[in-house]
Amino acid sequence: MTIKISIDCMGGDHGPAVTVAAAVSFASRQSDVSFLLVGNEEILNAELRKYSYLNHPQMTVVHASETVEMDDPIEIALRKKKDSSMRVAITKVKDGEAQACVSAGNTGALMAISRYVLKTMAGVDRPAICSILPNQKKMPTYMLDLGANVDCEPQHLHQFAIMGSALVSALEGKARPTVGLLNVGEEDIKGNDVVKRTAQLLRADHERGLLNFYGNIEGNDIFKGTTDIVVCDGFVGNVTLKAVEGLGRFVKTTMTEAFKSNPLNILGALIARGALKRISTTMNPSNYNGGSLLGLRGIVIKSHGSADKYSYEWAIQRAFDAVKNDVMSRISTSLAELMPAPEEASGSASNSMTSQENA
Repeated sequence: MTIKISIDCMGGDHGPAVTVAAAVSFASRQSDVSFLLVGNEEILNAELRKYSYLNHPQMTVVHASETVEMDDPIEIALRKKKDSSMRVAITKVKDGEAQACVSAGNTGALMAISRYVLKTMAGVDRPAICSILPNQKKMPTYMLDLGANVDCEPQHLHQFAIMGSALVSALEGKARPTVGLLNVGEEDIKGNDVVKRTAQLLRADHERGLLNFYGNIEGNDIFKGTTDIVVCDGFVGNVTLKAVEGLGRFVKTTMTEAFKSNPLNILGALIARGALKRISTTMNPSNYNGGSLLGLRGIVIKSHGSADKYSYEWAIQRAFDAVKNDVMSRISTSLAELMPAPEEASGSASNSMTSQENA
């Protein structure tokens, strides 16, 4: 079966120079994939011509007359630019012409358009961005939200935990992945009101056997691999992600400069080049590019806006793997089992109001 992926070619800091190059590179090593390259037809054809991929059977150019800029307000992207490459690429997923969409464009616009066009799954209030980070156990740590929702209520973080658990179960084959709630301390008394109330919801699920809630975790637990899933709001998640990426590049630059500082260090680098290569691969942020927009009725992968060809190709790989592993249907099934029923949620709200009135 050929997997079809739509690419928002005009999105991101570098546009077609990166997106088309990445698609061509991926197609050259993966025969069972085809791409809908969405954007300015003339520009995309010129890029394909560079790689002798013009009119190639794995490449179909879809013209879109507008582009969502990185600094465009959400209202402009959603209401005014209805023929943007981002919106057309997402619509291809809705119409069944593509099985996944990849974009490096404006995160807020991507989330808003995806939610408007594809709609959310039953029981999901807000989609969340989930991506992976390395840990010392040599297994991925899944973290969400990474920037889609800056302000969250307990029910949103609760839904993120459920969606993250469903995703990890589907991709990693873990029946009961562990869930950690990112906090400023492990103790129950630590954290703000939102985190404390979220912990109560997750503990209740754990007691009922619905989620494997580990408890509160701290920032250093992310890379220890303490839990399979780390849940936080989008503000904390995005700051954490950018800090980690910056640290990875800083460490790489510092080590490179140190090993080049004198002949003896250069010799040491040559002797240790195997180990250094493994360290570089593990810490390279490009290897972890591509966040899933969970909770939508379709697969959308968000690439970093500054991604180069190598990094963007990893985002394409995430989309390809998600389709190949039938993540959508598996997450939908898990959500149906784990998400509180509407009447159950109403009952909890009524009980809460009654308790407040009695108090």
